[in-house]
Parts: sequence; C-alpha cells; structure tokens
Amino acid sequence: MKTLNIIESAYRATLEEQDDTIVWISHALKNAGASLDVLLRGNAVNYAVRGQDASGLRFGARVQTHAPDLAPDLTALIGKGVTVHIVEEDVAERGLERSDLLEGVQPVSRRGVAKLFAGYDQIWHW
Repeated sequence: MKTLNIIESAYRATLEEQDDTIVWISHALKNAGASLDVLLRGNAVNYAVRGQDASGLRFGARVQTHAPDLAPDLTALIGKGVTVHIVEEDVAERGLERSDLLEGVQPVSRRGVAKLFAGYDQIWHW
C-alpha cells in the first residue's frame, strides 16, 4: 500500500517541539517499512526553503530555545527514498524561486495534483 502525506498546515506543534509532527511521523513510518511520499502545499511549501534560521524566535517573554529547522528533516526523508512533491503555484505565491528550494523536491502543478493522487492507495491530508 502506497500513501501520500499532504502537509498543508505549516509549523503545526513547532512551539512545543522543533519538529513538524507529520514530517516526524513520515520518518517513523518510513523507518518501519511503509511506502509513502509527501506533498507540500499551502504555507507548508516553506519547509523546503533552504537556509532558514528561526533562532531568536520569541513570543512575548517566551523564547523558543529549539526553533524549527525542517529543511534537514525533508532532506533526510528524500535520502530515505521518499519523494517530496511541492506545489509550484504555492511556491510562486510566496515569492519563492525554484533556486530557494532544497535539492530533490519535485515540483507539481495544481492541475497535476489530481493525477498525482492516482498513483497512491491512500491520501492523508494534514
């Protein structure tokens, strides 16, 4: 069974943890032998931007001591054989260029997302 994890809600739980919960569970599932890929869309396309630095992030008096750094987590997923797709239009709408993105992410157009779904047994949308 092949699964596609769609991540659209960006930075979920990253105040409590430095990891995105869905990226983390994707690693755990892959390590357990699951066949899965990831699609980043909406604000989650920011996960694939290289060179981000959220150190110094604070909310009032609360300092985030373990700021999220998701690009290395995605790079590690790609290294495990997980295809990380990214919606091209969502990238462009955020003023990002292809050159801003990690090596190995696979662009897909919004129109191509439905065709992408056809290659999976299950679609999980987060």
